[in-house]
Amino acid sequence: MAFRGWRRLLLGRQNALARAWRSRRGAPSLRWKRCRHWSAGRTLDPEVRAFLEENTEVTSSGHLTPEIRLRLLTPRCRFWREKPDLWPYGDPFWAIYWPGGQALSRYILDNPRVVKGRSVLDLGSGCGATAIAAVMSGASQVLANDIDPIAGMAMRLNCELNHLDPFPIAIKNIINSDAGKWDLIVLGDMFYDEQLADGLHRWLRKCIRMHQTEVLIGDPGRYQFLSHSIHNQLHKVIEYSLPEYTRQENHGLTSSIVWSYQPSSNNLESC
Repeated sequence: MAFRGWRRLLLGRQNALARAWRSRRGAPSLRWKRCRHWSAGRTLDPEVRAFLEENTEVTSSGHLTPEIRLRLLTPRCRFWREKPDLWPYGDPFWAIYWPGGQALSRYILDNPRVVKGRSVLDLGSGCGATAIAAVMSGASQVLANDIDPIAGMAMRLNCELNHLDPFPIAIKNIINSDAGKWDLIVLGDMFYDEQLADGLHRWLRKCIRMHQTEVLIGDPGRYQFLSHSIHNQLHKVIEYSLPEYTRQENHGLTSSIVWSYQPSSNNLESC
C-alpha cells in the first residue's frame, strides 16, 4: 500500500485526532502502544529512536523551508509501501509537513522580527518545524505542544538535525486550560473538525483577552477552515505557492496562507 494510501488514511482519521484534542485526556485517548508518559526532559527511548531513524528520511526538499532539515516519511521509506497497521506507534501525523505549518515556518524565517525576543507557543507542533523556525529567528522562549509523545521524540531528533538545543515540549492537551502568558501563539492545519475549531476559537479568544497574545494561523484554505465563523475575524498576512511535491501530496492544493487572528472587542468580551 503506497503512502498516498497512508495519507488518505490519516486524513480519514483526523476525526479521531480531533476527538483526542477535544478530550482533556489528550494522547492516551489515541491508545498509544508505548511512551504514553514520555516528556521532553527524559532521554529518548533508544528503541524508539532507532525505529524513527530507520523508518524516516532526513529531508530539506519538497517544502517551503529548505533551511530546516526534518525526519519525514518519504517515498524512500519502507513504510511508504507497508500496511499502515504495521506502524507500531499510532498514526504518524507528525511525519507529514502539512502546508499550514510550512507557511507559518516560511513566514517566521523571512520575518524574524515577528518572534525575535518574544515568547512563542507552537500549538499542535507535529514535526516541530514552526517551533524550530521560531528558535532560528531569535525567539526568547519557545514551547512546542502536541498530544502525541512520538511527535515529541521526533521534534527532539529534528532539533539535533538543525544543531539546536531541544526546546521544551508539552505532551498534553492544553486547549481549554490556561496555557500561561505568551507573546505569540502559532498553529497550523488544526481546523479540520468543526467541534475542535469551535473549541480553538473560544480558547484563542480567551488567550487574547487575558494576555493580549498575538495569534497566527497557517492553513491552505480547507473548507472546514474557510466555512468556520473564525474566518470572519482573520486578516490575511501572506500567501505562498506550494512546491510541486507538496501539491501532489495534498490533493492539488496550490498555496498556503498565514492569517492573523484579530477578533473584535465585542467578541473578546463575550468569551
